[in-house]
Amino acid sequence: MHQQGDGAAGLLQRLTHRSGATVLWLAKRVVFLGVVVLTGWAIFELLVVPIIEDDDPALAFVVLWLVMAYLVLPRLQRLLTKIYVPDYFVGRARTNEGLLGDPVNLAVMGTEDALLRTMRDAGWTRADDLSFRTGFRLVRDTLVRRRYPAAPVSPLFLFTRRQDLAFEQEIVGKPSRRHHVRFWRCPEGWYMPGGLRVDWVGAGTYDRSVGFSAFTLQITHKIGENTDLERDHVLQTMEQADGVTSVRWVQDYFSGYHARNGGGDAISTDGNLPVVRLREPAHPPGAGSGG
Repeated sequence: MHQQGDGAAGLLQRLTHRSGATVLWLAKRVVFLGVVVLTGWAIFELLVVPIIEDDDPALAFVVLWLVMAYLVLPRLQRLLTKIYVPDYFVGRARTNEGLLGDPVNLAVMGTEDALLRTMRDAGWTRADDLSFRTGFRLVRDTLVRRRYPAAPVSPLFLFTRRQDLAFEQEIVGKPSRRHHVRFWRCPEGWYMPGGLRVDWVGAGTYDRSVGFSAFTLQITHKIGENTDLERDHVLQTMEQADGVTSVRWVQDYFSGYHARNGGGDAISTDGNLPVVRLREPAHPPGAGSGG
């Protein structure tokens, strides 16, 4: 009888806990739905109605797009992703709005100096940091088809911070296309799933054109679907530059999948992960010698 009583009490406790979680889950969604409805109503009254009533709606339409793309939709996405996107490592970077972005498809063992030297010798240019000035130059040079070898890349996030390093290779004569890769330094004492310890993780993708994000309507680069091709390209250039001492492939590190990134672009990967060990730069002659 005592065991049955304990079992009934435990069952009641679990049911109560589940009921509380369900109520919280429903409350979050009701709040989110209310925010969406109120925001939609405000946009309709303040922006859509004037466009409908305006004899020359072009300017009003541009204003509507700017407000939606750079104010409303990003904030709605941040609210939504806080509910359903996990905040732990799942092998994907995240956009500024919290959407799952490009797949992590490289791992590196080595110092920052070794990584910088290897990428430089492999023909990669370190990307400028994204700012209003560099962003404006990127849009301008893309429109007039002018070269910008160090064009900035959009920020993606891992470990709650944007990439530490970003590199690119331009496609001459095609400013809307480029190879690029982002790297994040792994936190001290952090292990990848399965207990793998590395110094850097990276995400390499290929920009194929300029377009609009499917989730925020912002202007952005659209990437090639087969991200494994860019992973292999990055690795090949590093090896050709003689900056790599060894490469260990972890087969099926992630399940192969087809998905979409934070801009709505289709992506696919076989889930295999190369772990690259870099050759450390030689110390300058006489370094560390006593007087």
